[in-house]
Amino acid sequence: MREFALPDLGEGLVDAEIVRWLVSVGDAVEIDQPVVEVETAKAAIEVPVPYAGVVTALHGETGSTVNVGAPLLSVASAGLSEPGVETSPNLVGSGVTKRARRQGRRRPLAPVVPQARSEDQALPASKPPVKTAPARSHNARIPVVSPVVRKLARENDVNLHALTGSGPDGLVMRQDVVAAIEGHQATRIPLRGVRGMVAERLTRSRREIPEATVWVDVDATGLLAARKEINAADPARPVSLLALVAKFCVLGLARYPALNSTVDTARNEIVLSDAVHLGFAAQTSRGLVVPVVKDAQNRSTRDLAAELSHLTEAARSGSLQPAQLTGGTFTVNNYGVFGVDGSAAIINHPEAAIVGIGRIIDRPWVVDGQLVVRKVTQLTLAFDHRVCDGEAAGGFLRFVADCVERPMALLGDL
Repeated sequence: MREFALPDLGEGLVDAEIVRWLVSVGDAVEIDQPVVEVETAKAAIEVPVPYAGVVTALHGETGSTVNVGAPLLSVASAGLSEPGVETSPNLVGSGVTKRARRQGRRRPLAPVVPQARSEDQALPASKPPVKTAPARSHNARIPVVSPVVRKLARENDVNLHALTGSGPDGLVMRQDVVAAIEGHQATRIPLRGVRGMVAERLTRSRREIPEATVWVDVDATGLLAARKEINAADPARPVSLLALVAKFCVLGLARYPALNSTVDTARNEIVLSDAVHLGFAAQTSRGLVVPVVKDAQNRSTRDLAAELSHLTEAARSGSLQPAQLTGGTFTVNNYGVFGVDGSAAIINHPEAAIVGIGRIIDRPWVVDGQLVVRKVTQLTLAFDHRVCDGEAAGGFLRFVADCVERPMALLGDL
């Protein structure tokens, strides 16, 4: 008999919430087979088991929190693995950190054996009947992408197996769950997981960082023309406007390194980073996340554009790993996609600055003494006033703005 404990999923995480079990007691499992989906403060992850055998117990119910190092499930050997094989080399984060052991010492949950629930079970009188579909097996994959939707269903006793999703391919949407629990006056969504992590980080940023904001309106006509020409030269590797502005920011940080830093409050020091790990805000069904492009200073504009696209797709599909959401030194945020001109952005703690890009619209602009219509956007820089003064912040933002207005001037810095 072997007990599989929740592994250290990386980046100092000490616990995770069980979203759903992928196996039941009595199921045979193979090495590296995903057995449970958990949600940490940074990502939803399917955890593979490092043993082969038969599941004898599940140590935790859906929705419960399990500490790193605490048992997840028990597996009895069934002759499916070689003697002495304890762990799979492919298990991500299989080590348990000392910090996690120290912080995660809590009384383990008693083994829970899942009980079958009748699909025809009557709902409480206060709730209307739930629209049902043909029953699915216990282990059938529920067509739900968003953990928020799953939590909403759990908290209101809605059986997701019994719902007919209104989304593509039967995807269960939030509106489907809300329709099943109508009559409730309010929905309570706990500040846990990704939403909780975002709330904690932004609150800490506003509490600890004395931030200041500078902004400038910029003629982006030349930027749009340059992007069109770049993409015409190689349509197979398109470059986005975000990638171009991100490249300008990377070059600007080489000139103004104070903005690529953190403040070590314990030692009262400014810590300058020798690499640009570029974060960018991405809106997903799970909330706002900030994937990080590591060593952005070593990437060409096309490589940077490709990585931004790859990480965005991974963020929206929920497949980002915790390491891809941490370690940023500077962030860019394209809130123009939401149709707004500007924003007093909150710095992504513990970074020192964030650049925001507004929507690009037609506006009257003076060119060579003549009033003409140009494509104009607004750039905003929020910065930690502890690491630099307005001269450096203004110089950085002006450099980025000049690159937007005259992209060809960038050639001298490539």
